[in-house]
Amino acid sequence: MVMLPQARAPKGMRIYAIGDVHGCVGEMLALHDRVRAHLAAHPVADWRIVHVGDYVDRGPDSRGAVEALAALDADDRVVCLRGNHDQYLLDFLDDPDCGSFDAWLFNGGETTLRDYGAEAGEAVLVGPSRRRALHERLVAAMPAAHRAFLDGLGHSLRLGDYFFAHAGVRPGVGLDAQAPRDLLWIREPFLSSPDDHGAVVVHGHTPSGEVVVRPNRIGIDTGAVFGGPLSCLVLEGGKAALLGPDGVTPLDLPV
Repeated sequence: MVMLPQARAPKGMRIYAIGDVHGCVGEMLALHDRVRAHLAAHPVADWRIVHVGDYVDRGPDSRGAVEALAALDADDRVVCLRGNHDQYLLDFLDDPDCGSFDAWLFNGGETTLRDYGAEAGEAVLVGPSRRRALHERLVAAMPAAHRAFLDGLGHSLRLGDYFFAHAGVRPGVGLDAQAPRDLLWIREPFLSSPDDHGAVVVHGHTPSGEVVVRPNRIGIDTGAVFGGPLSCLVLEGGKAALLGPDGVTPLDLPV
């Protein structure tokens, strides 16, 4: 059984897990500065920074967020996972007639198009020719490093007794057999499940006013794009804490 508070990070490793960015690049860079300061003040043998996805859409600067993360991703200790909004963008890049374009716009995709100089306007109403024109402009405007970063986003990561994925996992399915769509999109039955998933799942995707701690999962999307904080979970040994402006605050773990 792997549940809190018995879960352990790999020996000698500290993990910083960061919630959904959604174009809030200023908050993201400030948080990375805070992580660097914490590492300098409290050195550790090994460390990882894990972003749980959704770098684009809704916020002020999706292009800037991708630019910054693509540079940070050059360090193997910084791991960026794929979110459903990142998948929306990739689907449109691959095919202007992908079928998810309207849903993407409805869920904030117009801000990402704007940030790459491809204003959506009335794209849904004017039909496929407009979508294809937007696709051409987006592809032309996107730097190769941005596309390579997006293409390289993984769906999950296991570190010790923790499993990181954007949305969560499907209960009753082994961690190695999870479907990519569930890792990107699932809410129920995952959020209400009391099951032991084989690891404590650290995820974003479902925003909350505060970090959600359950025996089998920790939700770290605290709605930065909606005015909440961009949360950073710190895992080391058997301890879990939040890194904030005033330092590290231990989390109350369920018995």
